[in-house]
Amino acid sequence: MRTLGVEEEFLLVTPEGRPQPVATTVLRHASAVEQSSPDEPGGDLEKEFKQEQIETSTPPRADLTELAAEIRAGRARTDALARRAGARIAALAAAPQVVESTVLPDRRAYAIRAEFGRTAQDQLTCGCHVHVSIDDPDEGVRILDHLRPWNAVLLALSGNSPSWQGSATGYASYRSQVWGRWPTAGPTAPFGDAAGYRAVVDELLRTGAILDEGMVYFDARLSSRYPTVEVRVADVCLDADDAALQAALVRGLAEAAMGEPMPQPRTELLRAATWRAARSGLTGDLVSPLTGTPLPAAEVVGQLVEHVRPALSATGDLEWVERHVATVLRRGNGAIQQLGWRAQGADDDEVVRRAVDRTLAG
Repeated sequence: MRTLGVEEEFLLVTPEGRPQPVATTVLRHASAVEQSSPDEPGGDLEKEFKQEQIETSTPPRADLTELAAEIRAGRARTDALARRAGARIAALAAAPQVVESTVLPDRRAYAIRAEFGRTAQDQLTCGCHVHVSIDDPDEGVRILDHLRPWNAVLLALSGNSPSWQGSATGYASYRSQVWGRWPTAGPTAPFGDAAGYRAVVDELLRTGAILDEGMVYFDARLSSRYPTVEVRVADVCLDADDAALQAALVRGLAEAAMGEPMPQPRTELLRAATWRAARSGLTGDLVSPLTGTPLPAAEVVGQLVEHVRPALSATGDLEWVERHVATVLRRGNGAIQQLGWRAQGADDDEVVRRAVDRTLAG
C-alpha cells in the first residue's frame, strides 16, 4: 500500500487573533525538543517564507486512521510550541486582516523578496501538501498526468480563504489567486514521462524566472526530497480530518493512474476549471473532469469518489471517505464555515480565534 504524508502551513497569531511574526522563536523552541524519529522523515517543524507562519509534517503512514491521528498530533504539538512564544496556530489559508507580513531572516527568502517584489510581499498564504509514495519517477509522472483534471476538485473541497487584506473576496480560495502570481504556479501540460518532466524543469531554470528548483510550484510535482508525488493545490484545511480526506483521495487517484489513462484536457481548460473551483468552492458549480461542463459541486465531488472507488476499496478507505465527504458537503469547507461565523457577527479577529479552536478540535 502506498504511504502518505501531509504537510500543513499555519498562521501564527496572537491569542486575540492577530497575525504575529514569531516563527524564528517557535523554531528555536522546537529545536530544543526532540521531535521526529531519525529513521523516518516528517514530524519536525519547518520554516516557511514569512515570520507569521510555520509548517509541520507527518511521518509517512499507510493507514489512513493513523495518518489522521498524526495530523491532529502535529497540530497540537505545533500549537504547544507556539504558545511558548506567546502565539497560537490557525489553519487559515489567508489572514482576514490587513497584514504587512515579515520575511524570515534567511538568505534565500531575502533573494526571493528582492527578485519578485509585490508577489513575494503578498505571500502570506498557507497550503496543504499531500505526499504519496512512488516506485520511480516514471510512475510519478504517470500519476501527475492522471491528477491534472481532478486537482481543481481537491481545491474546491479544501477552500479556506474567503477574505484577504480586510475584505471579503467572493472566492472560496483566494489563496489560490494570490499563489497563482508565481511564474510556475498552477496547472501544467502533460509531461508524458520522467524525461519530459525533467526537461520542463530544466527549461524553467534556464529562463531565470525562478531562482532554483524549489520554486517549481506546480499544482502537483515530483518531490525533490522524497520518492513521492507532492500534490500542492489545496488550501490548508480548517478541520484536521479534511486534510486526511485530501490524502485519501490523492492516494486513490495515484492508484487509479495505474489503470486506463484519463483524457488530457488542454491546460487552458484546466486553468478555467481551477478558477471556477477557487471562486465557488462547494457552493456552486464545478467543471466536471468527465464532461468538461459545469455541474453542481456535490455531483462533481461524487464523480471523483466514484472514479477512485476501486482504489479506496482496496485500501480499506472507502467507508471513511464516503462518510467524510458527506460531512464536508453537509458542513462545508473552511470558507463556508468562516462565512457562517461572519453571518453570526464575528469580526476578523473573532474569525481567527474560532479558527484556532477548529484547528485543534478532535
